[in-house]
Amino acid sequence: MALYAIGDLHLCLGAPKPMDVFGGVWNGYMDKLKAGMEVITSEDTTVLLGDLSWALSLQEAEADFDWIDRIPGRKIILKGNHDYWWSTASKFYAFCREKGFSNQWILNNNHYEYGDFAICGTRGWFFEEERSGQHDEKVFRRELIRLETSLKSAGDKPKLVFLHYPPRYRGYSCTEILDLLEKYQVRQCFYGHLHGDSRKLACNGMWNGTEFRLVSADSLNFCPFKVIS
Repeated sequence: MALYAIGDLHLCLGAPKPMDVFGGVWNGYMDKLKAGMEVITSEDTTVLLGDLSWALSLQEAEADFDWIDRIPGRKIILKGNHDYWWSTASKFYAFCREKGFSNQWILNNNHYEYGDFAICGTRGWFFEEERSGQHDEKVFRRELIRLETSLKSAGDKPKLVFLHYPPRYRGYSCTEILDLLEKYQVRQCFYGHLHGDSRKLACNGMWNGTEFRLVSADSLNFCPFKVIS
């Protein structure tokens, strides 16, 4: 039994927007992802950290979630900035029942247990939104509430946090999110979103009692990161 994490799959089976157009490591990425997922077994749990599908609706995303459904074991899903298919948890679970997809779970205002640990998280927020004039205070505060709700729900269990946006980035810190990680004594924090040259600016390693790790698909060469064996 193992816990894995990987973000930013950017599946495109239902929406014609393959990442191959960016070249480099993204060439043939769907085949790379398929090969990378072969390490996962039916006893494992995999956290998928957002930007899963380019589809604009659940129905359009059917082929992508069929692909995800074929990943063995439990899949825990959180929202990314490009997950336009995202609606509500109830609609997602109804969609899964209709299509016969199983063992896919939304991480939103809740947590999941993995052995002695609690899997917590939310999408988070990113300074690029603020710099581009798109900062929405209500959305940001809502993300903070969701993260704290998730952390509170875990009680006294040791906490692992999964976000889509990085809470730390070279030259930038999201103080409010970092304060929550400190308050709830989060052991490790995993995040995605960063690609290409941006990966060089990622903050990995220990900081203020929490270990941070970038797990976007291209940063992992499309192989899921083993969090716990």
